[in-house]
Amino acid sequence: MAKQGKSVHVATNRSHYKGHVYENHYLRRTYREGDKIKHETLGNLSHLPADVIEFIRGRLRGDIDPWAGTGGLKILRTLPHGHVAAVLGTLRAIGVDGLLASHACRERDLVTALLVTRVIEPRSKLATARALREETATTSLCVELGLEDLADREIYGALDWLLKRQRRIEDKLAERHLHDGSLVLYDVSSSYYTGTHCELAKFGHNRDGDNGCPQIVYGLLCNAEGCPVAIEVFEGNTADPKTLGPQIEKLIQRFGLKRVILVGDRGLITAKRIDEELRGVEGLDWVTALRADNIRKLVEHGIIQMSLFDERNLAEVSSPDYAGERLIVCRNPLLAEERARKRRELLQATEKDLEAILVATRRARRPLRGKENIGIRVGKVINRRKVGKHFDCQITDDGFSYRRNEHKITEEAALDGLYVIRTSVPKEIFSAEQVVGTYKTLSRVERAFRSLKTVDLKVRPIYHRAEDRVRAHVFLCMLAYYVEWHMRSKLAPILFDDEDTEYARTLRESIVDPAARSPRAKAKDRTKHTQDGLPVHSFRSLLEDLATLGKNLVAPDGTKDHAFYLLTQSTTPQRKALDLLGVSP
Repeated sequence: MAKQGKSVHVATNRSHYKGHVYENHYLRRTYREGDKIKHETLGNLSHLPADVIEFIRGRLRGDIDPWAGTGGLKILRTLPHGHVAAVLGTLRAIGVDGLLASHACRERDLVTALLVTRVIEPRSKLATARALREETATTSLCVELGLEDLADREIYGALDWLLKRQRRIEDKLAERHLHDGSLVLYDVSSSYYTGTHCELAKFGHNRDGDNGCPQIVYGLLCNAEGCPVAIEVFEGNTADPKTLGPQIEKLIQRFGLKRVILVGDRGLITAKRIDEELRGVEGLDWVTALRADNIRKLVEHGIIQMSLFDERNLAEVSSPDYAGERLIVCRNPLLAEERARKRRELLQATEKDLEAILVATRRARRPLRGKENIGIRVGKVINRRKVGKHFDCQITDDGFSYRRNEHKITEEAALDGLYVIRTSVPKEIFSAEQVVGTYKTLSRVERAFRSLKTVDLKVRPIYHRAEDRVRAHVFLCMLAYYVEWHMRSKLAPILFDDEDTEYARTLRESIVDPAARSPRAKAKDRTKHTQDGLPVHSFRSLLEDLATLGKNLVAPDGTKDHAFYLLTQSTTPQRKALDLLGVSP
């Protein structure tokens, strides 16, 4: 039978016991069911202050101002809250808190706070501690996690606690996102270190530009969709291929995968590593690419001929140098044009600089002299743009000359747009097109590195000296990216990200062609609005917009003793974002 005539009110029950009067206050709903009037208790309000109970009672009665004559409601403080609700809600929805520890504890709350802060606004650990304390809080996170009395030293204790659980957490992530036959993407990057007392920080191959600082190296394992699973930190002078062995052991021994396909770039899965570490490992296949010098040998031996690409831009060839393996040769005309343009501009810019040195050797006043002095100036110019191999220079004590080496330029130009994928995966498992598509998924790891290093999470600067703290910091950043990756997947309809990637792939005539954005993504790019008229955001600008949804500390009489929290009204875009994430503010 339908319930009719519903009304909600505050009911107060009084009881007497040994001369004392006890009051209990309940939030109740009264409704009519047929001819009977029934009451349903929705909650017990007895624990609330008396004035708050009267406020609720007055509002439910419909009083215009139940606090008239008491000074009215006063907002004591406003804390940005919407972005905290979005990140913290997602973190809990995807079970990261359960990965950290199976039961609630202070350390788990601290690490959760570090993860949320890393996504919202990356900062040093001490700055994070200040932002979490009640008197200096910059968001509602301290209220949500009950960390108002946080001490600085607890942050470092939480990092140590997290590092001890890294292996278990990674094993759980692998269990979630990897299975037998999985594609595993692996790549290596580095971040410079501005301190001087870290054992991991060494001078090595610098990917961040020559800034004269030591660095740390870290390798990231992801599944085929780019979801991070494990990360490992190495000393800054570790060569990329030397990081490969521990990852194979991790996949086969730790994660217990019986069959896996490892995807890595040409600088990582080298011929030496294939022979020494990959070949012969049961259940392990790999996909990589050949270096330019190896491609040149295939061209010289006639194995790769340009006639292969008369009708299509992909061909599978074989070579006795790669017995038992597959070679898929691809030619991208757009890439060829781009490389030719770039080489032409680099050559012209280098010639301009060389010409300036030539003029300096011929000037009448204080001309540049000395073979050593001229050589130093020429060396700086010729190596700046990495085109020195295309010039022949003659240096003497009183001058120098230069000319282009057209033969070497022509040799390099012949390889423009060509790349060769090398794999041990049999044809029965992957076609040639699938092998190429698999190698291209490495861009998802590169996207993770961009987010980790520069765009969102900012691994650097690294504010730690102890080796274990550096490792814990990098692992923390990986877990923060794990949360962000899930958020981006759910928020794609209102971000500039292309949520229709599968459709976009079907638009390509060949897997070699660059992936096209879907019509829906192009419409978002053009109009800066979604189909239902909402503004399109980047991930960072969306968090900034959500931050304007505030959590207000409100007091009916202006004193903190009777204060309670009240949210501001959310906007339509904010409600849409939270609905997509499946969280409530």
